[in-house]
Amino acid sequence: MKRPTQDLAGLLAALDPHAGLGQRHVWLIDLLDWVRGTRDSVPGSTSRVQLFLEAVEARPDVQRQLQTWWATLVESVDITTLLADFGFAKDTALLSEAAERLRNKLLPHSPETIDASELFVLALPSAFDAKWLGALDEATLNRLVALLTPQSPQGASRWQHALLDAITYCAGQILSTGFAPGLRLRMSESARDAQPFHALIRDVESLRVEVLHALRTPDRLQEAARRLRERLEACRAAAATVYTHFEDNGISVDLVFRLRQLRARILRVRELLDYLLSPQPAVTAARLLAHLVEVGQERRSLRALLASNSSLLAAKVAERSAETGEHYITRTAVEYRSMVKKAAGGGAVMAFTTLAKFALYAMALSAFWGGFWAGANYALSFVLVQLLHFTVATKQPAMTAPAMAAKLKELASGEAIESFVDEVTHLVRSQVAAVLGNVLVVYPLVLGLALLIAWAKGSPAISTKEAGHVLESLHLLGPSLLFAAFTGVLLFASSIIAGWTENWFVLHRLDSAVRYNPRITARLGKERAARWAHFLRENLSGFAANISLGFMLGLVPAFAGFFGLGLDVRHVTLSSGQLGAATAALGWDVIHQSAFWWAVATIPLLGALNVGVSFYMAFRLALRAHNVSGVDRSRIYAAMRHRLLKAPLSFFVPERQAA
Repeated sequence: MKRPTQDLAGLLAALDPHAGLGQRHVWLIDLLDWVRGTRDSVPGSTSRVQLFLEAVEARPDVQRQLQTWWATLVESVDITTLLADFGFAKDTALLSEAAERLRNKLLPHSPETIDASELFVLALPSAFDAKWLGALDEATLNRLVALLTPQSPQGASRWQHALLDAITYCAGQILSTGFAPGLRLRMSESARDAQPFHALIRDVESLRVEVLHALRTPDRLQEAARRLRERLEACRAAAATVYTHFEDNGISVDLVFRLRQLRARILRVRELLDYLLSPQPAVTAARLLAHLVEVGQERRSLRALLASNSSLLAAKVAERSAETGEHYITRTAVEYRSMVKKAAGGGAVMAFTTLAKFALYAMALSAFWGGFWAGANYALSFVLVQLLHFTVATKQPAMTAPAMAAKLKELASGEAIESFVDEVTHLVRSQVAAVLGNVLVVYPLVLGLALLIAWAKGSPAISTKEAGHVLESLHLLGPSLLFAAFTGVLLFASSIIAGWTENWFVLHRLDSAVRYNPRITARLGKERAARWAHFLRENLSGFAANISLGFMLGLVPAFAGFFGLGLDVRHVTLSSGQLGAATAALGWDVIHQSAFWWAVATIPLLGALNVGVSFYMAFRLALRAHNVSGVDRSRIYAAMRHRLLKAPLSFFVPERQAA
């Protein structure tokens, strides 16, 4: 303990209540840094607090200086902002709050401030501070209070005044948010009619009168506190009805952010009220400071902000994807054959896409414009596949994963697990059918078209150099598998864009606007406007997914090349078509080249990685969005292994149904 004593002696010698604002606060920061020590022992920190008390109590001159320093601190620093506003966003928008947190991470804070919140962050920056503050016993805290403020005030204390001001401040913020049009219009009709926010300030003022009035009685004070708690609960319940509106009309991340802030402020008022009425003010003050330390730690986290406020949007995106994904899961032989036919149609369209890609290469455009027009080619093809009601295999996993995750919520029995395994076999079978339908059509069709072009113009559709590059780029031992996994990420990203776009469309009620807006109906007519509204509502998600995926496939490699990352994409259907064009250019002798067979071996792995990565990422998102937890995954894996050993073909072809 020698070193802490020497450090403490230096701290006490440096105490100057008449120093400047910044220097006084630096002394507090140094003192608390000495108290926490190496941040590995809570008893060590509490013992240093005891040591500090003993040292000050033994020296009356230092005690007087400390009391003067404390009186100056509480008069110059506004503690109301700390109690009422610490941990809350300054703005009501999520992005502005994210920018504020980023600034707090990157820019230093000055101790020369009258804002208690800023000083609090500098003085108690560590999660360890919450531990040693919470470990201080009542006797130690009372000694500290007596040391700082030796004379007990008559009537309400400064601490009670600060708590009342903080409650009033929070109530004003709650009232402002509750009356905001964005929230009020989305509340249920019964919640609006109850007007829970209208009397909130009146209940707070009633509490203030009972606390500050000299002739108050405990019964009247408890009654005022009870009314305020009931009012806060009514406000919370009214705000919660907005979530019901979200279920039917789309999610707004900013509104979710404001709702979370509103709920947190209601909880803060309830906490402040408990501290105000506590018979142990010193203990409750320490507990409140410890809680604010924890709040400060969360306040610094950019990840926590984005995760907590985007969870509902993730749920809505997953929900909309799940609705779409159900259409991609085949459960019967008839549906299986239908999927193969749709995939064959998609493969036919992608054959022309492949040839158009080679035509763009022949134009030798710059990296950006080459990527842009390649993306436009892909996007146009994907949209055409959608409008013709065909399918591209790799578009399915990000849509089917949320549908699968929704099934997990029902797992409570052996029958439910078997049912889930059935869904897994249906899903895998559907993916196999779609990949086979795409690949088995796109390769021979591109081959045939390339041969036809070569016959018509007297030279190969693509040069032998380009064909050799295709075989080299698809070599199994090259980076193709990594690029295929990266393409799976892009496929997942396109599904997120699709879900977000549809949510935005529904949130802003654009289908209703197209159907009923007088200017639109005057131009289109009521019947055509209604058809357009229905068409957009049904197809917008697909358009967003297909167009975004097309441009990502075209532009991401161009941007990656600009930054020297060397990333590329490998889409199984497009790669199969490229292999067909290379075969036509090199002739049938290509089958004697090992490079050709290395490329052929790569194709099924490309499909597996495209499908697997996008499905895995979408499945993980859906699990989080649906709050699926406590699932006995070992039972699921065991059931899937049993099915694979018992009926392996069920994962590839549909079972024959009894006549």
